[in-house]
Amino acid sequence: MIHTRILLLLAMMTVSLSAGAEEKKNDAFAVARNLETFSAIYKQLDMMYVDTLDADVTVGAGIRSMLRSLDPYTEYYPPEEMKDLKTMLTGKYAGIGALIKQNMKLGRVIIDEPYEGMPAAEAGLKKGDVILSVDDSTMVGKTVSYVSSHLRGEPGTTFLLKVLRPSGEKTDNNAAIAAKKKKGKDDETGGIPGEVLKFKITRKAIQMPSVPYYGLIPTTDGTATTVGYVLLTQFTDNCSRDFRRALVDMRSQGMTSLVVDLRNNGGGALNEAVKIVNLFVPKGTTIVTTKGRIKRSTNEYKTDTEPLDTIMPVVVLVNGNTASASEITSGSLQDLDRAVVMGTRTFGKGLVQQTVDLPHDASLKLTVSKYFIPSGRCIQAINYKHTGGGYREHIPDSLTHEFKTRGGRTVRDGGGIKPDIEVKADSIPNIAGYLCQGGYDSTEVVLDYVMDYVRSHPAIAPATEFHLTDQDYAEFKQRVMESGFKYDRETSRAYDDLVQMAKFEGYYNDAQPEFEALKAKLSHNLSRELDNNRTVISHLIEQSIIAAYYYQKGAIACTLTYDSQIQEAVKLLNDKERYESILK
Repeated sequence: MIHTRILLLLAMMTVSLSAGAEEKKNDAFAVARNLETFSAIYKQLDMMYVDTLDADVTVGAGIRSMLRSLDPYTEYYPPEEMKDLKTMLTGKYAGIGALIKQNMKLGRVIIDEPYEGMPAAEAGLKKGDVILSVDDSTMVGKTVSYVSSHLRGEPGTTFLLKVLRPSGEKTDNNAAIAAKKKKGKDDETGGIPGEVLKFKITRKAIQMPSVPYYGLIPTTDGTATTVGYVLLTQFTDNCSRDFRRALVDMRSQGMTSLVVDLRNNGGGALNEAVKIVNLFVPKGTTIVTTKGRIKRSTNEYKTDTEPLDTIMPVVVLVNGNTASASEITSGSLQDLDRAVVMGTRTFGKGLVQQTVDLPHDASLKLTVSKYFIPSGRCIQAINYKHTGGGYREHIPDSLTHEFKTRGGRTVRDGGGIKPDIEVKADSIPNIAGYLCQGGYDSTEVVLDYVMDYVRSHPAIAPATEFHLTDQDYAEFKQRVMESGFKYDRETSRAYDDLVQMAKFEGYYNDAQPEFEALKAKLSHNLSRELDNNRTVISHLIEQSIIAAYYYQKGAIACTLTYDSQIQEAVKLLNDKERYESILK
C-alpha cells in the first residue's frame, strides 16, 4: 500500500513537471511566433507602404502600445529621453537653477523664480527678466520647453544670456505691435520698455533640495511654537540624512512634536523611505516587503540603526499626489501606530520599478514587484490586471480587505493610504486661480504688481511676518479693475447649461421669471469678488513677493500660519489626549 502511494505521488510529480515544461515550451513558441510576425509586418510596411516610415516613431509606438497593456509605470526611454529619466531618478540636472514661465501678456518666456545659491541668482537674474537669447540662438517667440532645453547643458559649460529687464513703465500695446513688425533691436525687445542686459553664466549640476524647508511652526502673531515642521518633496539619494539633520536642529530649538509634510511628494528611493521611518521606530522593525517573480525582486527591508526618537508625537500630512515611497513612509508609520496620518487619501502606488539597460543606449523602467507595508497590505489602487490587459479603474472599497495595525486598529489595502483624520485642502476660488496661477490671465496683472512692488521696496519684513496692507490691496484691486482682466466664471457656465436643458425639456417658459431673477443675482461684479476673496488672493500675492526676497524657503514659511491642514495638525499635536486616543 505504501509503495502504491509513493508510485502515485511520483506519477503526479512527473505529470506536474511535464505540464510545467509543456507550458514553458508553448510560451516560448508564442513569443517567437509573435516576434517573427511583428518583424514580418514591419518589413512589409517598410517596403510597400505608401509613405516613408520613420523606424524610431513607428517601432517606438509599437513598444509603447505593448507596455500600455501592462501597468501604468512600465515605460520605455529611447536614447533621446535618457536625460529625462536620469533627472527623474536622481533629481539632478545641469542648468542655471531658475523657474521660467510664459508671460501671457508679452508672449515671451521670462525668469519667474531664481533658486537660492544657483547660477541664475548668483549672476543677478531677477523675476520678470525677459529671455531674449542664449548665445547666438534667439529665444523670441519660443516655447518654455524650447528655452529650457537651451538653458540646460553639461555642467561647467558657459554661455551668454541676453535678457530684457522691464523698467515698470506702462507698455503702449499699439507701439509694441508696430515694433514687432520692424526688424532690428525693436524686433527683439518687442517695444517693451526696459534695459537689455547680458550675463555670462556657467551651468552647474542642479539638485533641488529634498528638504526645502524646516522649522518651528509660528503662531499667527509670529512667535514660535514647539511644533516642528519638515517638508520633504522627494525621496532622492541621502534625503534621509537631510531629514535627520532637520530633526536634530529643531530638537535643539525646543521641538516637542512634529508635522511631516508629504503632500505632493511623488516618491523615489525605497531605501530612503525605510531610513526615514527608522528615525521613529526601533532597530530590527520590518518596514516593507517586496514580492516579485524572480528571487532578487523579493526582499525584506528592516530598520538597521537605533532610532532618533520613538515617543515624540508625529502627524504626517498626505494628499492625492502622495505616492510610492511617500506611501511607504506614511503607511508604515500608520501601521506601526507611530504617527497620525492626516489629509486626504493618497495616490495608491503599490508597485516597485527598476531600470534595465537596453541596446543602443535606451532604457526600460520595469515593474518588478509589489510592496507590502508592516500590516501586510499592498495599497495599489489601480486595477491594472484584468482580461485584455491594460489598466482601467481604481479598485472599489468594497473589494478591499481589512488588516490590523500593531495596536489593533483596522486599515485596508487597495486605494492608497486612507488618513486617520480627513482634512481637505484649502480651496482656491476661481478668480484667484485665474489671477495668480500662470497661464490663465493674459493681462498678467499680478506679475506686474509683484514686480513693481519689488522695485519700490528694497526690503520687506521677515517671511512669516510680511503682509499686504489695506492700501496695498486697494492699489492692486484698482489695477485689476483697469487692466481688462476677465475670467471664465463657473456659475455663468452652469447657468447657461441649466437654461439650455430647461428649454430642451420644456420647463423654461413656465420658470422664465425665476431664471431671470437668478441671472440677476449671478451678475458679474468684479469689485465685489475681489473683496470677497481678498484673503486668499492676498496670501498668493504675498507668497510671490516673499519669494523674490527670501527665495523658496521664505515662500514656504509664509504659508505655515494659514494652511488649514497644517493648522489642524498643530491643534491635534497640542491636544495630547485626542492624539493618543486616535492611535489607541
